[in-house]
Amino acid sequence: MKTVVVLFNLGGPDSLDAVKPFLRNLFSDPAIISLPAIFRLPLASFIAGRRASKAKKIYAQIGGASPILGQTEMQAQALQEALAKDGNYWDEWRCFVCMRYWHPMTEEVVQDVRRFAPDQIVLLPLYPQFSTTTTGSSFGTWDEAVARLGVKTRRVKSYATQPGFIDASVELLKQGLADAGAQPVRVLFSAHGLPEKIIKAGDPYQSEVEQTAQAIMAQLDGVDWAVCYQSRVGPLKWIGPSTESEIQRAAADKKAIVLYPLSFVSEHSETLVELDIDYKRLALEAGVPAYIRVPTVGTHHKFIEGLARLVRDAL
Repeated sequence: MKTVVVLFNLGGPDSLDAVKPFLRNLFSDPAIISLPAIFRLPLASFIAGRRASKAKKIYAQIGGASPILGQTEMQAQALQEALAKDGNYWDEWRCFVCMRYWHPMTEEVVQDVRRFAPDQIVLLPLYPQFSTTTTGSSFGTWDEAVARLGVKTRRVKSYATQPGFIDASVELLKQGLADAGAQPVRVLFSAHGLPEKIIKAGDPYQSEVEQTAQAIMAQLDGVDWAVCYQSRVGPLKWIGPSTESEIQRAAADKKAIVLYPLSFVSEHSETLVELDIDYKRLALEAGVPAYIRVPTVGTHHKFIEGLARLVRDAL
């Protein structure tokens, strides 16, 4: 039995020259800007042109490219090994990385999958919490591209409280709390934000983010904590509270911050620049006693084991 697992992620520019087309792909997505194509595509080009210069400065701080592809490839390799180790010797597993807005993108990956000729496919988003703007968009694009592939396909919609994901998060967070020592501390769970109108339209993302935080803290008694949202852009009202405001509140309360990037499973510009540089500077300038950023789950063995369980359960 030949089984393909497709790991979906956002993607990121692999050079500074790729920043503008990456942004254009992002804002061309109808899940991001819900306008007819005749209006959406010119608007996407306009927004990409406006934001490219600022975005290039962000990526220049981390070597001129996003590390997300390499990190996702390591997760795919670790998952493939975990599935093969626990499977039957006659089974063949192959994990493919599929990025939404930069290479390898859906059309490329579909061709690779077709050449492998699998008996079954599992779609596995690397977004633990479901949103129409992430998992929903990736699923929709995949479905359009494979309409004639004719292979039985299962999908993992979300895993906000999957035990492996939660246990890996708890281990990493405990280390962050240990690094903070005995001083008063507040855990901030920072997740990517969304415009409020998307949540009001029925998107479950915010609810699932809060479920993840609650599941983690169920294993950590007596710790002060809050959920907050980062990466706000544009004029729309976004869900809150913002990570910036929670940093200021912790400073006013004289609490050290242990910050965990709740909705990210790999490092990229929003963790390496926004959290590690911009928010750290804000925290220290505001007078926070200490600012400790917990790493993402990455290839943590409990997280990978959890993904393998999700794949097997889907089948």
